[in-house]
Amino acid sequence: MAAPGPVLFQYFHWYISNEGNFWNELAVRAPELAQIGISAVWFPPCHKGLGGVNDVGYGSYDLYDLGQFKQKGRVRTKYGTRSQLVKAVRAVRDTGMSAYADIVLNHLIGADEEEDFIAQPISCDDRRTPQGEPRPFRGWTVFRYPGRKGKYSEMVWNWWHFNAVNGEVSREAGENILLLEGKRFADDVCGEYGNHDYLLGCDIDHSHPEVRDELRRWGKWFIETTGFNGLRLDALKHISCGFYREWLAELRDRFPDQFLFTVGEYWSGDLEELNRYLDTFAAPLSLFDVPLHFRFHRASREGRDFPLNEIFDGTLVRTRPMQAVTFVENHDTQRCQSLESPVEDWFKPLAYALILLRESGYPCIFYADYYGARYREGDIEVEMPSHRFLIDRFLKARREFAYGEQRDYTDHPTCIGWVRLGDSEHPGAMAVVMSNGDDGFKTMSVDRPDTVFCDLTGHCEERIVTDGEGKADFPCRGGSVSVWIPYESPSVGRKD
Repeated sequence: MAAPGPVLFQYFHWYISNEGNFWNELAVRAPELAQIGISAVWFPPCHKGLGGVNDVGYGSYDLYDLGQFKQKGRVRTKYGTRSQLVKAVRAVRDTGMSAYADIVLNHLIGADEEEDFIAQPISCDDRRTPQGEPRPFRGWTVFRYPGRKGKYSEMVWNWWHFNAVNGEVSREAGENILLLEGKRFADDVCGEYGNHDYLLGCDIDHSHPEVRDELRRWGKWFIETTGFNGLRLDALKHISCGFYREWLAELRDRFPDQFLFTVGEYWSGDLEELNRYLDTFAAPLSLFDVPLHFRFHRASREGRDFPLNEIFDGTLVRTRPMQAVTFVENHDTQRCQSLESPVEDWFKPLAYALILLRESGYPCIFYADYYGARYREGDIEVEMPSHRFLIDRFLKARREFAYGEQRDYTDHPTCIGWVRLGDSEHPGAMAVVMSNGDDGFKTMSVDRPDTVFCDLTGHCEERIVTDGEGKADFPCRGGSVSVWIPYESPSVGRKD
C-alpha cells in the first residue's frame, strides 16, 4: 500500500452510562473525531432491547423501536431517542466520516406473551444429541409489540418463526435447548457443539419465508430511516451464511449509491475457520481479526516470553489484509464480559502502534481505550486508563508519515521495528521500534542520509542522526514503543 487507509472508531463500551445522553454526546464529538483522523464511527445497536434503558442493545426485542415507543419501561433506549440517533448519524456523516450500524439479527428476547408449542430437548454441549422425545412446552415466544401498535410493521412473531429456545424463554427447558417442532438448525454455521446455530433467547429461523421477508423489509427501512452507510454484523458464526449473503446483496442493490461497507463479527481464533467463512460468503465482506486480538492478549500476559517477531503469525491481517479489521479490545473482551480476554495496559500502546502504523488492515480504536472507563460489575471494580495521548500521536504519524514502502526488521524475539519511506507527495520517513523486554534498538535504514530524527511519543528524549546511507540505531525503552520522525517536521512542534 502506498498510503494509509481508513480508521474505524468503536464509539461505545459495555458499561456506558444509561442516562440517555449518548447520541447527543456523539453528535458533539463527531468533528473532533474527524479532526484526529477517524474515517468511520461504529455505533452500538440502536433498537430497543430486553433490558430497556439498561440494555446495551444485543438483547434484541424490537428492531423497529429506535427509541420512539414506550416499551420495556421507557421510550428511549440506553443511548437516547430515535430523533437523537438520526441527528448523531447526520453529525457523523456531515464531517465526511462514515456511520456504521451494529446489526443484531440472531435472536429476539423479552416476548410479550406465552404460548404452547411442541419441542425436543437437546444437549447444550452437543446439539446433535436429543435429551428425550418431543413433547409439549410453554414459553415466551409471542412478540406483538403493543407499544408500537403495528407502526412500520404489523408482523407478530410466534414460535414457528424461531428454531429453538432455552430456559430464558421456557422454564421447563432446564439446562437443555428446545428444538421446536418441524425445525432444524442451519447447516452453514459454526460447527462448535456439533452445530452452533443456537446462541440465546428465541433463535430466529432465517429459513422461514415470513422471517426472510420481514428482515429484508426491516433492513431497507432501517437504512432509509437512519442514514447509516456501513454495517457491523453481530454473531455471524450463529447465523446462516447464505441468509446474510442474500440479505446484504439486496441492501446493496437497494442503495446503489453507497457501498455499505460491512464488517462481521465471527468470534473465532481459528484462522482457517475465518478463511472458510469468507470463501463461503463469496461477496464483499471484512471480518474482525480475532486471532490477532488473542495474540495481543497472550503477548500482554507473557511479556518478554512472547516472541514479538511472531505477533502476526496465524492472523487474518497477514493472510487477507484487505478483509481484516484489526482491533486491540472491544466491548466483549473487556473485563467482566463473557468473552473476557483483556489486553494488559502496558501492551496496549504497542498493540495500537502495530495496527495503526503499518500498511495492512483496517484498524479499529476502542472507546474505552481512548477515553478511559470506570465501571463496576457486582463486587468487581474496573478502571481502564485512557491511552488517548499516544493514540493521538499514532494517528498523527499515520496521517503524515504512513506512506510508501514498508520495510520490516523482525530478527529479534523481544525487539522489532519497521520503517515507512514516504512517497513523492509525503517525503517524510518514519521508523517504529518496540520492545516487550529490555531497552533495545533496531539498526534500520530510512533512506534519509544525515537526517535528524526525534521520538514523537516522547519516550526517548535524545535525537538520532542517520549516517551517509540513511541508517541509524533507533532505540526504544523496555516494554514501550517509539515512533521516530524527522526533527524538521512540523509535527514535532519544536520550541527551539
